[in-house]
Amino acid sequence: MENRPPSPPGSSQRGSIRSFALAGPAGKLEAVLNLGRADAPFAALVCHPHPLYGGNLHNKVVYHAMKALNDPVWGLGWPVLRFNFRSVDCSQGQYDGQAEVEDVFAALDWLEHEFDRPLILAGFSFGAAMALNACCGSNPSQHRLHALIALGLPLQTEGRTYSYPSLHHLTLPKLFISGDRDSFAPAEQLTHLISSAAEPKRQLLLHGVDHFFSDHLHPMQRAIASWLKELPS
Repeated sequence: MENRPPSPPGSSQRGSIRSFALAGPAGKLEAVLNLGRADAPFAALVCHPHPLYGGNLHNKVVYHAMKALNDPVWGLGWPVLRFNFRSVDCSQGQYDGQAEVEDVFAALDWLEHEFDRPLILAGFSFGAAMALNACCGSNPSQHRLHALIALGLPLQTEGRTYSYPSLHHLTLPKLFISGDRDSFAPAEQLTHLISSAAEPKRQLLLHGVDHFFSDHLHPMQRAIASWLKELPS
């Protein structure tokens, strides 16, 4: 894994992938950047699912979300950063369960410094929870965030309950995509939560789809790309 930073935006590296380490609050964080168009109006960060259950930056939902943001076939072609939370694979530090939001801040710091443009923040499952907490927790992000995408936002996992009490204050544009058979977020409870969230927001419940978007990754990608294209720049 190389430790030098990726080439700056505007270089000839469009379409390439760079692996490196970024500085996190608990040590180095393993990261991968998919470079996009030099003139891309936004850069994006996608956060992975739970570290204790095999979640990492190569998770299939995370990967397909990245492709929706980065691959020109979806009409965006933006640079997208993925990273491993502390303790995952080559990332240093120990799992905490809450302090990982600081890892999100570190990744946003790097991305904003590198590209100097507004950011799209996305996450799947645990990554969605950390992304949302980064936006509206007790110490919300001060970055130039343009939109938030929560995929499979969890409400209950392995005896733990997730709550998002500050969501009704978050006026950032928000997209929530989940399956109506998500065992970690019963559809009725999730809809009730999102109904209390501040505008602008959109919820998409995919029929017959589980938490992992099994066999439904393409509709998820289409929803991400379509929604982002509708947002004002």
